[in-house]
Amino acid sequence: MRKLNILYFIPLLLFILVIGGCSSGQSDESDDKGNAGDEGINEVSEDNPSGDLAPLEEKASVVIAEDGSASGAGFYIAKEKGYFEDYNIEVEFAQFANSDDMLPALASGEVDIAGGISTASFFNAIAQGIDVKIIADKGHNIKGDSYFSFVISKELEGEIKEYADFKGKSIAVSTKNAVDDYIFHKMLDHAGLTEDDVEFVLMSDFGNMLASVGNGSVDAALQIEPLITQGSQQGIHTRFGDTTDYAPEAQIAMVLGSPKFITEEKDISLRFMAAYLKGVRDYNDAFIKGEGTDEVIQIMTEYTALEDPKLWEDVAVTGLNPNGEMFIDDIKSQYEMYKDNGAISGEFDFEKAIDTSITEKAVEILGEYTP
Repeated sequence: MRKLNILYFIPLLLFILVIGGCSSGQSDESDDKGNAGDEGINEVSEDNPSGDLAPLEEKASVVIAEDGSASGAGFYIAKEKGYFEDYNIEVEFAQFANSDDMLPALASGEVDIAGGISTASFFNAIAQGIDVKIIADKGHNIKGDSYFSFVISKELEGEIKEYADFKGKSIAVSTKNAVDDYIFHKMLDHAGLTEDDVEFVLMSDFGNMLASVGNGSVDAALQIEPLITQGSQQGIHTRFGDTTDYAPEAQIAMVLGSPKFITEEKDISLRFMAAYLKGVRDYNDAFIKGEGTDEVIQIMTEYTALEDPKLWEDVAVTGLNPNGEMFIDDIKSQYEMYKDNGAISGEFDFEKAIDTSITEKAVEILGEYTP
């Protein structure tokens, strides 16, 4: 009888050990999510103010290269509303004279996060060995209300009624072989025009564009906010159409990450991205849903050159995807245009340069945002 009891006890013991092993595995998985419990979510508490990922045990400092552009809204809002602080992250903003200085600093880890736009020089720098990662959206156009679009002289309102009417006109564009140039060419294709049909005027200063359209030096310009709204209010120019008429999925700017920050400091970078996306979601709540708008506008006036709260109610704002998603196919199309123009040196490895894993993980934890 005693022998039978022992035989009965052995499989029972094995069963308990198996269950214990499974429980241990689940606990480890939870730890990978920042000690955040089921699906990375906990109740808000003094020890876990975010209610999702547990804060870092030691305070981390993250350096962001940001120049006060409106597309940095996610960073500004997350800082002012305490989302970074909830994770025990302290952010510091650093400014660089130009992107040529910023990219090496990002690649070396001197800077952790930066904003970048698509240019031939950007692709060339990475192709030639500057290792940075493209990780999330930092600017696209909102359908019918683009942040930058064409404006025309008031005197030409009756003459230019459709894009084909740009034929024979002078058009100011801020860059060559960069995203503005790409948008310009998308407009020409849409209009059935070629470069030879218009006069391309390279004008890097948007303030000069405003004056040049006003005094008739150029007929049209690819202008940005808030100058589009200001020029319209002052009777200097008229907004013409919208960029999404011919480039509905143009990727204007991207969040860039240091390889070290993204791959070696995942505990920090995951929390950083979660905080950033919370800021972007508040931005969408404010400007798309009309919720909490006054608070967000106040933050934007403190961080950007647009310091008039009333003007924020009128301007077309930068589109920021609340899930961090980018128009990757469009980034590739921009690259191909620069390459066709002979402006690219070397080959750009998109598989290596684009790494959205941290962004996707943060969305898994926060849940997808829907309008």
